[in-house]
Amino acid sequence: MTLKSTKNIPIYPIVASGFSRWLKKQDIVLQNWIASINYAAKPGTICLVPDASGHLASVLCGVNDENDFWSVGQLPLTLPDNAQYSISFSAFSKKISAQMQARFQLAWDLGSYQFTRYKKPSRSPAKLHSMHTEATVLSESIYLVRDLINTPADDMGPSELAHAAEKLAKQCNATFHQTVGKQLLEKKFNAIHTVGRASDDAPRLLDIVWGKKSHPKVTLVGKGVCFDSGGLDLKPSSYMLLMKKDMGGAANVLGLARAIMQSKLPIRLRVLIPAVENAVSGSAYRPGDIITMRSGKTVEIGNTDAEGRLVLADALTEAVSESPDLLIDMATLTGAARVAVGTELVAFFSNNDAIAQTILKVGDKEADYLCRLPLFASYRDGLNSTIADINNMGADGYAGAIQAALFLKEFVPDEIPWLHLDMMAWNTRSRPGRPVGGEAMGVRALFAYLRERFC
Repeated sequence: MTLKSTKNIPIYPIVASGFSRWLKKQDIVLQNWIASINYAAKPGTICLVPDASGHLASVLCGVNDENDFWSVGQLPLTLPDNAQYSISFSAFSKKISAQMQARFQLAWDLGSYQFTRYKKPSRSPAKLHSMHTEATVLSESIYLVRDLINTPADDMGPSELAHAAEKLAKQCNATFHQTVGKQLLEKKFNAIHTVGRASDDAPRLLDIVWGKKSHPKVTLVGKGVCFDSGGLDLKPSSYMLLMKKDMGGAANVLGLARAIMQSKLPIRLRVLIPAVENAVSGSAYRPGDIITMRSGKTVEIGNTDAEGRLVLADALTEAVSESPDLLIDMATLTGAARVAVGTELVAFFSNNDAIAQTILKVGDKEADYLCRLPLFASYRDGLNSTIADINNMGADGYAGAIQAALFLKEFVPDEIPWLHLDMMAWNTRSRPGRPVGGEAMGVRALFAYLRERFC
């Protein structure tokens, strides 16, 4: 939480190597206090400094270096919440840019997050003096991502996800449209309908448009599988426990879209989200079925648990019909990507080397890390079908993330710059500013890239 105030307790991020030099410049009372408690400013440690009357005067926070903004993310739910704080960088040996200062505020804001829809919080977060509008926009957008993912499927099915998208569109003066149920068949979104038809909550394609027609066209596509049972190729129960997060791609896309629209980036934005539940019923699609996609390609169903690529493919076909200047899709698509890069990196693929290299650099700069995997063409043979144009599942268990990306590539012309992000969208462990639960991954990197490219 951040607010504007003139009476704030200063927080000093401090690097251990420069701590003694800084301390020598302080008054004798502070020096004696530090000596009495043997504080050394080790990374991750905190020191509360009292004034002469015993009230809290300042806070010292050990960090690894001047770029370690995440360390302050532990403070909002650690420091007393009956005070207001500000961050001072005077203990650093070098001047900190306004952009880096904004990241410290962002870490604070993200460390203040609590998912409180079903459980009262144990305490309120401490408050920080707000200085950077962009940090506030990003943190609020990431809150949206986290809230959407953390909400269980009984309260975040396709219709509720549609409501959230419509609400965002109204807040940002964008247009919203959805194609629902049998309307999908009328418009040849056969894959979206097929995957979602077994659910009582009808499948749908959500469509948001914002910005001036004269601006460069950027289209975002997000996988909105609100719950994934695996379909008739049913997942083991332990694998279903986190499947409320299978709409994490859609949530991330909506968070990124919010940041874009709130910041008024000069682009013409379109957001497409196929929102479905992959359920089991008498109308569920089956292994061996053939789907004629919106593009006209035929797909043999090798596994009903590889449903995300099917709904994304129909949405991508619609996206490329406008020939956008940049196309980005985000999805919790494969377990293979998690095996390859773990849960805290985003695996991504691209048909454009220049954009991919820039995205990697921006991600490193923003500490929002991505790892590029190859669109290795030889693995396309593993998707061959004897009775259809392509199978939705590889013939063996190898290179699953790459084969999923190659499947999507079938629906994106080479001349359209395209990024495909395969993410966890969930923190499996708690770190400063990043609690266990739903998470925005790649959003800050993509936003920074779009801002730099189009502003």
